[in-house]
Amino acid sequence: MPDFLDAPDRSPAARANGQPNDYFMVRERITNRNFTDAFLIAPPENDTPFSWPSLYGSSQPLEIDIGCGRGRFLLGRAKNCPHFNFLGIDLSLLRLRKIDRKATSGNLGNIRLIHGEALRILEALPPESVSTFYLYFPDPWPKRRHHTRRLVAPPFVDLIAKALVPKGTIHLCTDHVDYFLAMRHVWQGDRRFSETAPYIPAPEEETDFCLLFESQGLAPNRCSFKKWSPS
Repeated sequence: MPDFLDAPDRSPAARANGQPNDYFMVRERITNRNFTDAFLIAPPENDTPFSWPSLYGSSQPLEIDIGCGRGRFLLGRAKNCPHFNFLGIDLSLLRLRKIDRKATSGNLGNIRLIHGEALRILEALPPESVSTFYLYFPDPWPKRRHHTRRLVAPPFVDLIAKALVPKGTIHLCTDHVDYFLAMRHVWQGDRRFSETAPYIPAPEEETDFCLLFESQGLAPNRCSFKKWSPS
């Protein structure tokens, strides 16, 4: 796995069993399933930035879920906010296709999905075109020698700052205390952002990880940061 890739979209099974993402991606390719891929989009070619109006057919504010996993948050949020557009990014094509099928059956035309590495996709985002980012339960890479693989680092912050509209927000959530403190430290040290009240999702927007922790009487760590605006 490349060092620059945090894989916030790394599967729970991979995290639990220590299996690399490639193992699960190979298993996906050999699984015979029928999918329509109605809302799956391809990365732009030749470093051309995304054109949101052409992809969604509207200019509604855009929110991006980095590492959308099984999509419970993304689907719930898109249903609750029909006047917003949503993009889910994940490394698992099978999970994205399952989300796509649920979005299709739920008539959630404000969702688009993209398969790929988070940083490479973020590089293709047009400047000041995203109202909100969500980064929920990124891989904490707990071993010290693997900390350089964590996603939340200055290059990632630069891409988020470029893509966010003025006063745009990023919401972060993790069960890993050390990574939470490290993430918060990175954002607090960047003058382009100021800390704001954390976003508390509605019950139907809770991720599978959140539901698991809450069933054990635990609460995940949350923080949010808003991009500075001159006005």
